[in-house]
Amino acid sequence: MRVDLNSDLGESFGRYTIGMDKEIIPLITSANVACGFHASDPVVMQETVRLAKEAGIQVGAHPGFPDLMGFGRRNMVISREEAYAYTLYQVGALDAFLQAQGCTLQHVKPHGAFYNMAAKDETLSEAICKAIRDYNKELIVLALPAGELYKAARNLGLRTAAEVFADRAYEEDGTLVNRKKPGAMITEETEALTRIIRMVKEHKVQAITGKDIDIEVDSVCVHGDGVKALAFVEKLRDGLTKEGIEICPLNEFV
Repeated sequence: MRVDLNSDLGESFGRYTIGMDKEIIPLITSANVACGFHASDPVVMQETVRLAKEAGIQVGAHPGFPDLMGFGRRNMVISREEAYAYTLYQVGALDAFLQAQGCTLQHVKPHGAFYNMAAKDETLSEAICKAIRDYNKELIVLALPAGELYKAARNLGLRTAAEVFADRAYEEDGTLVNRKKPGAMITEETEALTRIIRMVKEHKVQAITGKDIDIEVDSVCVHGDGVKALAFVEKLRDGLTKEGIEICPLNEFV
């Protein structure tokens, strides 16, 4: 059994620091780096890539809606053409920093509302995936296994990776529970670890309704801006290893 451990990072901006990137990066295998739309700036992007390179981990682009004030977690109505252009712009921007440091982009994972809307919107998903394909057809698309983004990536012949969340609850359709709803966030590390181990070994997770649902797992995400992000990553890494589950980057098995 193998699984990737990822985190959303590089989300600081100017003089504002968000997350614990320096502490988390050495413990994960893939970093989803913000590209300047929902968070980050060129200096932060460059520094995050440098930290990832030093730690020997893989980097993915984490494009979002142009929504710095809302941290990319507010829904936006955009056209197919805008979705394509926003994705292409952000992926290319991050890749420039990687190329400058002799690194290679591994994957793309949309952020926040961009990610959640794409999970349910076929048109939006197709636009995102076409931009990824047109930029580099070898990139891996990281997405909810039950969502439209995952399906669109497969339909376009892109490499796909099924992502699950250690700190989020699930609806019965396999989508994430809205953060505004009670019980949407998993805040206890032991509970998170137990859920993740079951997902990896049994391909099952209990939805917020109490019903067991099927789920595929290639990568486990912990949000880098969470209060307990570091504790979650440490607990997950230790617990998965003890269960005989190998932790390695996506490009080694997807």
